[in-house]
Amino acid sequence: MAWTRKVLRVDLTTGRCQEEPLNMAWASEYLGQRGLASKYLSEEIDPKVEPLSPANKLIMVTGPLTGTMASTAGRYSVVTKSPLTGCIACSNSGGFFGAELKFAGWDMIIFEGKSPRPVYLYIENETAQLLPAEEIWGKSVWDTDEILHKKHQDPLLRIATVGRAAEKGCLFSGIINDLHRAAGRSGVGTVMASKNLKAVAVRGTRGIANLKDPRRFMQVTDAAKQVLAESPVTSEGLPAYGTQVLMNVINEVGAMPTRNYREVQFEGAYKISGEAMHQPRPSDGKPNLVTNAACFGCTIACGRISTIDQKHFSVVNKPRYWHASGGVEYEAAWALGSDLGVDDLDALTYCNFLCNEDGLDPISFGATVAAAMELFENGQLTLEDTGGIDLRFGNAEALVRVAELTARGEGFGLEIGLGSKRLCEKYGHPDLSMTVKGQEFPAYDPRGLQGMGLTYATSNRGACHLRSYTVSSEVLGVPVKTDPLATEGKAAMVKDFQDATAAVDSSGLCVFTTFAWTLENIAPQIDAACAGEWTVEKLLEVGERIWNLERKFNLDAGITAKDDTLPKRILKEAAKTGPAKGKVNELHKMLPEYYQLRGWSADGVPLPETLQRLGL
Repeated sequence: MAWTRKVLRVDLTTGRCQEEPLNMAWASEYLGQRGLASKYLSEEIDPKVEPLSPANKLIMVTGPLTGTMASTAGRYSVVTKSPLTGCIACSNSGGFFGAELKFAGWDMIIFEGKSPRPVYLYIENETAQLLPAEEIWGKSVWDTDEILHKKHQDPLLRIATVGRAAEKGCLFSGIINDLHRAAGRSGVGTVMASKNLKAVAVRGTRGIANLKDPRRFMQVTDAAKQVLAESPVTSEGLPAYGTQVLMNVINEVGAMPTRNYREVQFEGAYKISGEAMHQPRPSDGKPNLVTNAACFGCTIACGRISTIDQKHFSVVNKPRYWHASGGVEYEAAWALGSDLGVDDLDALTYCNFLCNEDGLDPISFGATVAAAMELFENGQLTLEDTGGIDLRFGNAEALVRVAELTARGEGFGLEIGLGSKRLCEKYGHPDLSMTVKGQEFPAYDPRGLQGMGLTYATSNRGACHLRSYTVSSEVLGVPVKTDPLATEGKAAMVKDFQDATAAVDSSGLCVFTTFAWTLENIAPQIDAACAGEWTVEKLLEVGERIWNLERKFNLDAGITAKDDTLPKRILKEAAKTGPAKGKVNELHKMLPEYYQLRGWSADGVPLPETLQRLGL
């Protein structure tokens, strides 16, 4: 129940598309989406596989609540082995594609092998076929979407595709669905392109008709929506400002990474904030923000739809960027803004459009440009290396030029496409890469938020805020307020956040609901929809099982405790301003306790009794 119980297996090498039953024993242990696909991947590939080889697999997967009337139930994930990190990758996206896949009758698509020529997958309910993609290979996401909609003459067709950057091998390319929603991190789009798979187009009309207890499901989802409506974060802050509500808040607490983490506060934060997006531009009197927007079934509507000044240097004679499209959210505004010392909101919005149009992860892109800017200012990168681009911090025109090159996979953009770890190693200064396990930091400085340091260091997909959003507690006071500069209790808090988030990521729901919901609100929804008994305790066990499964995959891939660390800058160079002035991240105090609470050895390896208890 809730699951369609159908998997579509696509052998790209032979062109065969075959239906098979979903493994329901695994579904009862891993729920769906992130957990279930990670189980399939770990069973079907060697963790040591080369990520861009045909032997790697790519899984698109829904959760059991995807497509239902639960609020935010439009999520799907992409699971594979990451070319950026070598870790297991799970990238989560909203929009409407996930629900459409479920309406077509599929829980999951498993892509294996490599097509001998460019193809795309076309699904209409139970019918699936691979079609030639030469016409759209080399096209951007936006062009591909337009071409496929015209070809199939169906405005309700939902499309997920990669852009030109993925085709050119950019290691942090994502998969974009519905024009500006993204399975954005860890290079999942790069894997998709490596298989000569350009897009997946889905049309489903089957609906969801197999809930365990439909009447109860309506009752508990209605009650849960009321909780979201009564929370100031999910009913006021996020609809009005999106995640950009955080820009000024994080800057004030001294955890705003600036100029490649050299500083913890940005003097131009307000100019690129959610508040600034509402203000009329001096140039044309129009605000950056046009409206907010919602994904499938969402009652929060945190998405941003923005426009830019048509006379701005970055968009003159480029009318395709004059229409309203996905605006900057907090992570993109930070990565393209304060991390680069740039306070030009129009330039940030334009570069964000480029990231959407060609499938770049704006976090990894911006953080890599930040590393390049520091290398440039230090003299390790020259004008000859950059193709004449003056890569100083604060240079908005340089940011725009590099974004255009990276989106197209040309010139110095190919260097940026390596990611900051490889870029800094190439130019002899690996310490300037702000990464964990090869993935770039998000928008929170671990010196000002101690829990985020442990979160980054232990994340199974490399540095990530969404694996354990301790900001919720350390800044917003949800579910309880903790001291952001304290290390006491953070190991337990990070573990609890990680386990709970793994369960939410596997349900089909958006993690943003947890600004208002706890598992006490989520468990009844899953229990009313899915076969079996789903309690808070079971969901926490599922989350813990998923976390240890991912850890085991990474260990088998060669990722060890030595990779559970932070850059020297974060551990040795104290914050210069703000509440965290004089502080470094004290990972050494938190990590041993974290291992112990996880039931792992001092070397970060799950103990036999832990694996046995979780059935691994």
